[in-house]
Amino acid sequence: MSEKIIELRNVSKTFKLGLFGSTVVQALSDVSFDVKKGEIVGLLGESGSGKSTIARIILKVYKPSSGQLLFRDKDITNIYSASFLKNYYKHVQGVFQDPYGSFNPRRTVLESLFDVVNNYELTQDKVEAQGMIRQHLEMVGINYDEVLHKHSHELSGGQLQRISIARALLVKPDLIVADEPVSMVDASTRVDILNIFLDLKQKLGISILLIGHDLATMHYASDRILVLYKGQVVEEGPASILLDPLHPYTKMLSESTPSIDKPWEGKIKYRPGKVEFAGKITGCPFADRCPYRMDKCITQAPPVITKDGRKVKCWLYE
Repeated sequence: MSEKIIELRNVSKTFKLGLFGSTVVQALSDVSFDVKKGEIVGLLGESGSGKSTIARIILKVYKPSSGQLLFRDKDITNIYSASFLKNYYKHVQGVFQDPYGSFNPRRTVLESLFDVVNNYELTQDKVEAQGMIRQHLEMVGINYDEVLHKHSHELSGGQLQRISIARALLVKPDLIVADEPVSMVDASTRVDILNIFLDLKQKLGISILLIGHDLATMHYASDRILVLYKGQVVEEGPASILLDPLHPYTKMLSESTPSIDKPWEGKIKYRPGKVEFAGKITGCPFADRCPYRMDKCITQAPPVITKDGRKVKCWLYE
């Protein structure tokens, strides 16, 4: 059995908004999953479904309102000391959606990489640091000499995202949290970046939490998929679940994706609705949009059913 690198147990997260915190928004509700060593787990869902909240909890930006965050089976939910975080970020790194926002525009991108070497005391030798950075840039297909002295605005989004990955790799992490890493790069570059993640898994045994909303991207790179809707995991299983989904929401996502060989045929038969929500949901989070809705879907939380090697949270499979 593979070692668990990170695990969420019954994690919920609420935010208090408005004057005096009068509005309560529940971003996550009772989310549980793990990422094992050398595994790519895809976290799939629409904008507002809670994906980035999970990323920020794992990266210790947000603290869960309830539940536990475990790193290598150790509960780290309430540990936020500077010394702990410095050590934790040697093991868990993030790569984010906007590569331009990840770099200081006033400094060269290589200066940002040298900062990582210095801050984490990877070496005191300048020549060794340069060799280390050169090596990690080559791992992601970037020539050191071609980006020498260049600032972020002088590079493409694809180049910057590769450099972001190289920067994360400098500390030799166990897990990379990749939050929408290909959504702002050219279509021709997306597969190249996904292949980098696949190489990191296969050659270095690095685990990846790959967050996104595009089904083709997630199916291509993921070993396992979790489908998130309104802060709840509604379906979980191998990447093949996207080819034959069980949950009505996963089906909707699949039907909403046109392809060359199978274009849209008529209108999608789902009710309009909002992904974002306020307050606590008592029934199924997808009930307001589901064409298969039953009365109990509105008032009773559906059970988690194990079926065909996957888990699905839906009354249809009771």
